[in-house]
Amino acid sequence: MIDDTDKKYLIRCIELAQEALDDGDEPFGSMLVANDGRVLFEDRNRVSGGDHTRHPEFAIAKWAAENLPESERRNAVVYTSGEHCPMCSAAHAWGGLGRIVYAASSEQFTRWRAELGAKQGRVRPLAIQEVIDDTTVDGPVEEFAERVKALHVAHFRRQTRSQQ
Repeated sequence: MIDDTDKKYLIRCIELAQEALDDGDEPFGSMLVANDGRVLFEDRNRVSGGDHTRHPEFAIAKWAAENLPESERRNAVVYTSGEHCPMCSAAHAWGGLGRIVYAASSEQFTRWRAELGAKQGRVRPLAIQEVIDDTTVDGPVEEFAERVKALHVAHFRRQTRSQQ
């Protein structure tokens, strides 16, 4: 169940996604929040340099594994502008992280890309629950869909212009 606190963190994730877009990257942003509400770590996509593993959710899983005891990881929440890809879902599970809350789903991204005429990526867009078990997952949050979609449309249009 999504509450106002969750929405506050999702808004920050969308701001991070905007920062990524402004820096010429794919618009995704994520954060790790402790059980007591402290923001432990936040990041945005950094794949524009050519390393397509530089997703913020993957960075969160690595940071948490290196900096938090297992009990804190299990009780922390990962907030993200977009549903984890399969790589990030697996990293989340292997890192022992807790609940995931996302603004927009892989299904929505797939539909948006098709509407734009964009080719699909090399990795299948699986839902988090198709990759990992025993994790509470909340999303998508429909009130953020148009805002997240607008970021991805802007990214696609920028890419299309740069390829012409």
